[in-house]
Amino acid sequence: MKGKRILLIVGGGIAAYKACELVRLIRKEGAEVTCVLTEGGAHFVTAMTLAALSENPVHTTLWDLKNEVEMGHIQLSRQADLVVVCPATADLMARMAAGIADDLATTLLLATDKPVLAVPAMNVRMWQHPATRRNVATLRGDGIAVMEPGEGAMACGEFGPGRLPEPADILAEIARMSGTAGRLSGRHVLVTAGPTHEPIDPVRYIANRSSGKQGFAIAAAAARAGARVTLVAGPVNLPTPQGVTRIDVETARQMAAAVDAALPADVAIMVAAVADWRSAGEAAQKIKKDGSGAVPPLQLVENPDILATLCKSGRRPPLVVGFAAETNDVLDHARAKLARKGADWIVANDVATHAMGGEINGLHIVSSSGVESLPEMPKDAAAAALIERIADVLS
Repeated sequence: MKGKRILLIVGGGIAAYKACELVRLIRKEGAEVTCVLTEGGAHFVTAMTLAALSENPVHTTLWDLKNEVEMGHIQLSRQADLVVVCPATADLMARMAAGIADDLATTLLLATDKPVLAVPAMNVRMWQHPATRRNVATLRGDGIAVMEPGEGAMACGEFGPGRLPEPADILAEIARMSGTAGRLSGRHVLVTAGPTHEPIDPVRYIANRSSGKQGFAIAAAAARAGARVTLVAGPVNLPTPQGVTRIDVETARQMAAAVDAALPADVAIMVAAVADWRSAGEAAQKIKKDGSGAVPPLQLVENPDILATLCKSGRRPPLVVGFAAETNDVLDHARAKLARKGADWIVANDVATHAMGGEINGLHIVSSSGVESLPEMPKDAAAAALIERIADVLS
């Protein structure tokens, strides 16, 4: 994004503090940021903070004699390559949709001839209110890009859609809209994540402890790198990453079918912890104890090997990455799996050290050329590191 000029309007919501991280990320990518701080936004972050991070003066009022003698709001609105409203509160989007221009932010939005990106953040009820839905539809009809908010716990204590998307996801959208292609732009990345549930009867199933967090983080990192991402997800309670197409499945056979339907792809990253076995027959009713102490028979059959099947497929992606969660002899098992499955890489992790469902991972990338061991890091960072190495190979 070197040389791009971003005009950032900071609205008045608790999520305004994340605008500081967004400024830092934009500057790290080599772009210039000029901030406009609304009156409401100034209750949450200071002009001094934004000025220090952006290394540019922060504009706060339409009634600045020096600037407005030179029609400063016109200059600001047209010198940028992209105008970003973050956070875009319900009130600010309502004023944008109505064409109101009663402060610096809304005036320059009305005066700009450049693309505009609105990044909503508000209470779930406010986001779902018919008035907000109408305003979003109006803005999109006017050509303004409106990101979908994230979903999760909010500062108000409620849960649902309305959270500000993560700054890294906002940065990816800014890069896309400012014409800066990511390293995986034009590529299709297929990711599997989470466990599979193999039913025994209507209330019981065979599964494992996979949380899906690492796979979802990898899908998000690939989307941020500009890829078209298809995420085939087992049963997990995780929000869909921004810009990712999600296909939910339950069983290994459903996952195998979804993977096949998603092809062709440039890269397949098979993170899912697929159950190796399933019950030979699912009972139609709950299996009950009869008091005799006898254990009901449970016959297991092997599930399809999704990774091995993909590697032998006539539509095999150019790069296939498998995962191996091991409790002992991690590298030996990973090397054996690499040879057995026919993958290009096996990414191994020691789940005896880093328990499944945790936030930290230590990955070992095993290939025919050797082993690269990444240091312990949060799963988001590990995902970004893996995507960087994938982009290196594809380039």
